[in-house]
Amino acid sequence: MFFGLTIEKLLLIGVIAAFVVGPERLPHYAEMLARGTRRAREWLATAKTRMKDEMGEDFDDVDWRTLDPRQYDPRRIIREALLDDAPVPLAGVATAAAAPSGPATEAVSPADRAPVASPFRAGEIPPFDAEAT
Repeated sequence: MFFGLTIEKLLLIGVIAAFVVGPERLPHYAEMLARGTRRAREWLATAKTRMKDEMGEDFDDVDWRTLDPRQYDPRRIIREALLDDAPVPLAGVATAAAAPSGPATEAVSPADRAPVASPFRAGEIPPFDAEAT
């Protein structure tokens, strides 16, 4: 849990620190460590409280494990993005569904229908941006 440090390693670091600091200054440094630890806990508690206040009721609904950067797998993200079932807009489906059906509408030929407005005139070449492609 301690970023890969085991109890034995922490104990060894403590013994080395006791020899380096010395018995006279060791209580002072231990007090400073305890004070720093308390400040860090208070800071984390304050940050969590502020986050809950700012997010409101949504704070409890968040699945924090999914936001863990260690869960990042680029292959999974790309696979999910490619397999996403986003709706594809179909040009003729919306107009066909909205148009009334029946014998009166079937007699209208495609040439008799109203032309679709185009932003370009006939024969006009649309602009091309070579830097954007």
